[in-house]
Amino acid sequence: MNVDDYLDADAMTALMSSLIDVGTSVALAGLTLIAGLIFSGFVRKTIRRLAMANENVDDTLGNFFASLAYYAIMAMVLIAVLDRFDVETASLVAMLGVAGLAIGLALQGTLSNLAAGVMIILFRPYKLGEFVETGGQSGSVKDINLFTTELATGDNKKVIVPNGSIWGNIITNYSAHESRRIDFVFSIDYSDDISTAMGVIEDVLNSDKRVHKDPAVFTAVTAHGGSSVDIVTRVWGDSGDYWGIYFDAMKNVKEAFDAKGISIPYPHQVNINRKA
Repeated sequence: MNVDDYLDADAMTALMSSLIDVGTSVALAGLTLIAGLIFSGFVRKTIRRLAMANENVDDTLGNFFASLAYYAIMAMVLIAVLDRFDVETASLVAMLGVAGLAIGLALQGTLSNLAAGVMIILFRPYKLGEFVETGGQSGSVKDINLFTTELATGDNKKVIVPNGSIWGNIITNYSAHESRRIDFVFSIDYSDDISTAMGVIEDVLNSDKRVHKDPAVFTAVTAHGGSSVDIVTRVWGDSGDYWGIYFDAMKNVKEAFDAKGISIPYPHQVNINRKA
């Protein structure tokens, strides 16, 4: 056997060794990728299942965290796969970090809405069906997602409010509590008897079964106006009965005043002539 034969044998051995190394790396990379896909899918399904089983965790929030965990695991799996082929993963991670920063700055408003959506779903300042006032808008909540909240106004207009403008502002939830106080101001003429008028108001409101008996109906003189004596009235009722009680009381008190001869004055001026 000559020298060339030894060189050919060494080359073949080196080639076979390289092929074995490449094959081993490909096989291990494939196994890592398959294992990562299976594990990340299992984690995502587990988080979703736990979120659905827990009444205190919103389904939307559960899906968000499930997806977040899935992609985080797959990112680590991808880095491990590339590392099997001696790819400089440190540089890749740095590039991804820079790209993520650039995307974050470009989508700053969107990410702000996303973060606000997570906080809204987590802390639940309002729920579906509740009537709220926020972000300069008011209406019944029809949908809550990670980026926006959909409201339906009193005349059934669809209003989409970005979650960022909601979470950073005051939220007034009119449906959060089972009961609400309804306030009225009834005006009577100076010539009318105050006690009689207050008795009429109390009788009208106490006759409404929707008005709570505890606390009792409250009436008091609140002001001596330019043309009237103003009587403030406060009652309590279920939140869902608020406007029904209000509208019926305004009508029924007026009719009861008419029956008792109590007048509701309108602004007027009295001219007084004085002799020198």
